[in-house]
Amino acid sequence: MRYADDTLLGFAGPKAEAEEIKERLAQFLRDELKLELSPEKTLITHTRTGAARFLGYDIAVHHNDRKVTGGRRSVNGVIRLRVPRSVVSVKQAQYMKRGKPARRPELLNQDDHVIISTYGSEYRGIVQYYLMAGDVFRLARLQWVMETSMLMTLANKHRSSVSKMARKYAATIETPHGLRKCFEARVERVDRKPLVGRFGGIPLRRNKKTVITDRRLAPVNTKRKELVTRLLAGRCESCGRVDEVEVHHVAKLADLGRPGDRPPWADLMASRHRKTLVVCGSCHADIHGKKPVPALTE
Repeated sequence: MRYADDTLLGFAGPKAEAEEIKERLAQFLRDELKLELSPEKTLITHTRTGAARFLGYDIAVHHNDRKVTGGRRSVNGVIRLRVPRSVVSVKQAQYMKRGKPARRPELLNQDDHVIISTYGSEYRGIVQYYLMAGDVFRLARLQWVMETSMLMTLANKHRSSVSKMARKYAATIETPHGLRKCFEARVERVDRKPLVGRFGGIPLRRNKKTVITDRRLAPVNTKRKELVTRLLAGRCESCGRVDEVEVHHVAKLADLGRPGDRPPWADLMASRHRKTLVVCGSCHADIHGKKPVPALTE
């Protein structure tokens, strides 16, 4: 299994052979690709007694002789995904202070809708990533910490209490697993759907059919902007002299005046439908001084 430069290899056999495979891989990378295998990150793990960490998941193998289905030990040898305890600890620490949930001062000046939406999107991103884990229910502790931090932030903003904020924004939504409680803030809009900021309402139940969509980033257009190209040319669009140039700028094309009443440089800007003109320092000074400027050329 590979994702970018992270690779996970499964092997059934003795540890000595696993060590040999690791050495052969290291030699291939070193000799053929001129790459070094990191000893600290390249580990050999027995998945029955331990767990391999890959892309934020702990991967292990089930073993339970007491779990019998249809006369067979139904879970033995089954691969399982788990939420690492360290992930929960690290994530919830971001919303705590001195071991307890705490408010977030940087959000106090935001609207209630923004506060709830911010917490909701952060929580939703974590939960949806770990929905493939068999113990996704472990995120219930994180949910409580984030929920309390959110309500404390709202209470501090309104000089109120956590319980009053909880009652004010309590809501219920329908999910594939039934009704779930959550917190919502709505912003009504004329002739448009209301903006809804929501926290919670996600069942902490494993979803075996979850598919992680690794969206390909849209190509970045690196084509230079027109103004940048004109500046790099270093040519005055007034007198044609190649020198250090500046940009003359108007707020809007209407400021250039009417045809027939404006100077030639303004006619050129109007014909190009551009609010900028690249000129040398001398011509720029003449423009602002309302002095005659050399005839402009394309």
